Amino acid sequence: MDFSDPAFQLEIAANVAAAASILLAGRNSVHGWWMSIIAGLLFAAVFLQARLYGQVALQGFFIVVGALGWWQWLRGNQGAPLPITRLRAAAWPGLVLLVVAGTWGYGWMLSRHTDGQAPYVDAGILLLSMVGQLMMMRRKLECWWVWLLVNTLAVPLYYTGGLQLTALLYVGYWINAIVALLHWRRLMLAAR
Repeated sequence: MDFSDPAFQLEIAANVAAAASILLAGRNSVHGWWMSIIAGLLFAAVFLQARLYGQVALQGFFIVVGALGWWQWLRGNQGAPLPITRLRAAAWPGLVLLVVAGTWGYGWMLSRHTDGQAPYVDAGILLLSMVGQLMMMRRKLECWWVWLLVNTLAVPLYYTGGLQLTALLYVGYWINAIVALLHWRRLMLAAR
């Protein structure tokens, strides 16, 4: 790790913004959304340099959903703040099918048309992250289970891709997801 390297400095800035965003989201704070927009912009540049093209696309998604999530959390319940709720059990089979099919399709495309590393893992993280972010945007408790899976897959991908700082931070995100899951569950039960 060369602290004078501009690429490493960019990775540090991206991780600081992402950590702030994730910690704020875990605390159920609307301010996490604008931090996610900043983190998305910075990480798009980091992942482009690392040839993780699925992750670059994911950052574009995070930027758009960051703006939508900010609005949803403030006004998404007919003008009132959106409460934390559970995902209907009937929604899970469709989500699993979407993630599996999307991972296969996007992974195949990345493997055939880019020089990206680990295209299917990259694609799986992309699809799971999209589902997790959309669930978070709607304040679904189960989003944190999805983030646990994303972080479990991302740590080895980023580490082997030369992004050791990002891999280390994702270990922290994994721990944050557990803490956030418990915190959101308490908030949801207290609101009943």
